[in-house]
Amino acid sequence: MAEYKGIKGFKVQYLSADPSNPIIGQTWYNSTSKDLKYTGATAAGAWATGNNMNTAREILAGAGIQTEALAFGGLDGPGSAVSATEEYDGNSWTSVNPMNTARYRLAGVGIQTVALGFGGVTTVNTAATEEYNGTSWANSPGSLNTARRNLAGAGTQTAALGFGGNIPVLYTATEEYDGNSWTSVNPMNTARSSLGGVGTTSAALAFGGATPPGIGATEEYNGTSWTTSPASLNTARHSLGAAGTQTAALGFGGQLPPSTGATELYDGTSWTSNPTNLNTARYDLAGAGTQSSALGFGGATPATAATEEWTGPGVAQTKTITVS
Repeated sequence: MAEYKGIKGFKVQYLSADPSNPIIGQTWYNSTSKDLKYTGATAAGAWATGNNMNTAREILAGAGIQTEALAFGGLDGPGSAVSATEEYDGNSWTSVNPMNTARYRLAGVGIQTVALGFGGVTTVNTAATEEYNGTSWANSPGSLNTARRNLAGAGTQTAALGFGGNIPVLYTATEEYDGNSWTSVNPMNTARSSLGGVGTTSAALAFGGATPPGIGATEEYNGTSWTTSPASLNTARHSLGAAGTQTAALGFGGQLPPSTGATELYDGTSWTSNPTNLNTARYDLAGAGTQSSALGFGGATPATAATEEWTGPGVAQTKTITVS
């Protein structure tokens, strides 16, 4: 019988624990668990249920990555605007200092320790902008030029982009934030609200939204102007979650109506539908992370605290070889 060394030219590693950062194709024997293992790549993306937020809510904002995410604002179950802020560590949510202005239908950008929240609704549309430093929120001296709700955002705390939304008239208006003030720049091509947004101030992506009804139209921003992409979402919708970058984006959930858990990936040219959807179909949820490692949380089913973790296709995954 041929040995692995004779086929591959090297021996199977004999380890007491799984390697901390295995590469795709690596094979080893775990002497502790007595398992033969290897690292393969996920064929398709999948969602896994995570621990719930402390405050169930919808129409909230999010920022950060899958293992260091931030959730803030939103509308709670009884229908009141909340200022509640929570941090996610990859396992559980912790309540931290709240926003200064309770609001919902707002946008958020940045990372867990350096985030930005702007726009939304208190009892009326607001242009207020707040900055989070990892401990508390501070009111920015700069407010959006156009107070609005249901807008999208991209970028960082000191270089942000806000676009779309409504008051209730639909907006194409786009604004850039420099860490101190907002400046109106070239507008989007399609006026819409409740859209998805990812990227940076020089490479942003807008997709989906309501005109109404829900649309799949996608636009790319190059730091100066918006260009309509020839590719549209396969499932037209609004109030969806978003993560990633302009050339590697993830869109999930939303409303057609009805609610959907549909998940799609954008590669800078086209959208591809993933064969598996969110475990809980919902809309008005928030997203964080990248195309390969994202987080979806909150949303309306009605208002929920549900959290799901996404692992995209092509991601390294340890598997056990079973011989029967």
